[in-house]
Amino acid sequence: MRVDALIVGAGFAGATTARVLADAGLRVHVVERRAIVGGNACEVTDPSGVRIHPHGAHVFHTNSDRIIAFLSRFTAWRPYEHRVLAQVDGTLVPVPVNRTTINRLYGLALDDAGVADHLARVSARRTPVRTSEDVVLNRVGRDLCDRLFRGYTRKQWGMDLAELAPGVAARIPVRINDDDRYFTDRHQCMPAEGYGRLFDRLLEHPAITVAVNTDFHAVREHVAHRHLVYTGPVDAYFGHCHGRLGYRSLRFEHEHFAGVAQFQSVGCVNFPNEFDFTRIVEFKHLTGQAHTGTSIAREFPQAQGEPYYPIPSPENEALHRKYALQAAASDNVTFVGRLAEYRYYNMDQVVGAALAAGTRIVERLRRPLA
Repeated sequence: MRVDALIVGAGFAGATTARVLADAGLRVHVVERRAIVGGNACEVTDPSGVRIHPHGAHVFHTNSDRIIAFLSRFTAWRPYEHRVLAQVDGTLVPVPVNRTTINRLYGLALDDAGVADHLARVSARRTPVRTSEDVVLNRVGRDLCDRLFRGYTRKQWGMDLAELAPGVAARIPVRINDDDRYFTDRHQCMPAEGYGRLFDRLLEHPAITVAVNTDFHAVREHVAHRHLVYTGPVDAYFGHCHGRLGYRSLRFEHEHFAGVAQFQSVGCVNFPNEFDFTRIVEFKHLTGQAHTGTSIAREFPQAQGEPYYPIPSPENEALHRKYALQAAASDNVTFVGRLAEYRYYNMDQVVGAALAAGTRIVERLRRPLA
């Protein structure tokens, strides 16, 4: 086989890059080691007929008109605003922290200005900000930090807030009003027919071939290519020559409830201080599927297993700089995506990175093979 580009991985990074190249007239071969395309955002139907995300909830949101326009070529959208509750001392409160959270936990009746005053009074004023603990203490003070954030972080990352880079906690806002949406992006929606159909259409092109259940190393020498696009863990590509980067994994416990229309009132309920799992996701909230039963997943973070999240600690960031320099010096190879770039990307950010990478590759290759 002779192609212009060999792409490793059929998640958002690989599929988006493949489409950009194919639309420019380049021939592309995509290899995916799993049995289906979509990466961690893939969607399947469980044995009871409920559409689920086997690798955890994937909720699409973006402020980018360009990204939503690109993906809208391959899917219609279902409006969906994600809401999350956390169980704290037997009480369900909204996350991110908002006015309802403060009033419910402390038995208060504060207005917006009162919440702002309360948070200013309890905040810890940590300077300089070096860790996620500093971020949280500055925003909500010690009590809310310990009740809402510290236990969840220890379970999710296997580390204390004081050991994590500030960017982790900075992702979660604090509000003084009653806005209980998890995201505030301009576009908040889900693929109307699911992520599976979105990925199928992304990869439906005469210039794209796809091989699932295929290991990159098994075919690398058998597919002649002018350029390689790699979306897997960057340290694995280089044989862990500088050491292993830290990744956090997840184990999922799926359960179906026959004859139960709804298990919980929102798509996701967090458990910061109880149980070994961090949250329960109910998929029908996300997909909008009509079904007489419902399916949930409990998420158990763990150190071993599939790499899901780069761990943003100073040690990992220093190690990644070594791999990033090596990646930048690699001719005819582009590294794109959460694992390849060792960045805590959202899905829209992965798509944006892949659109940019695809454009650069097209400019470099320009002319397809004869």
